[in-house]
Amino acid sequence: MIPASLKAWYERQSERDQRVLRWGGVIVVILVILGVLVPLQRGLVTARSHLAEQQADLVWMRSMAPALAAAGPGPAATPTNESLVVLIDRTARESGLAQALTGSQPSGNGAMRVQLENADFNLLIGWLSRLGSQLGVRVENASVTANGSAGVVNATILLQR
Repeated sequence: MIPASLKAWYERQSERDQRVLRWGGVIVVILVILGVLVPLQRGLVTARSHLAEQQADLVWMRSMAPALAAAGPGPAATPTNESLVVLIDRTARESGLAQALTGSQPSGNGAMRVQLENADFNLLIGWLSRLGSQLGVRVENASVTANGSAGVVNATILLQR
């Protein structure tokens, strides 16, 4: 297990040096355990917890799929003569997102980039659903990030008619 030359070197050391080497070895093993294995174990526990949450979310989504499919696509999109800017502003206010709507910028091809901060996630999803199903506005791209509070998000959304 230990090469003969290393064993011979150890045996040539004084009793005091041998004791220091033994305790040093014990300390190195403890440091490896505390510095590497314990954080890995914590990360594994966190990952397993996150996986369990994700699996529970998937089960819930799958249970909701039949109900959503049975509800149908909703009313057909009704075109309006409002510009996309006015439509976004009006519907955001009607959906309770007036305070969260912090800006909108025109993007290429008649699209609008909308910025929301501290928006209620449920209201945001309802607003986007309404835009798509009733008003014919589709989400081209969306970036939604948690804000720290439960159910509150920041979002940047690219909307297109």
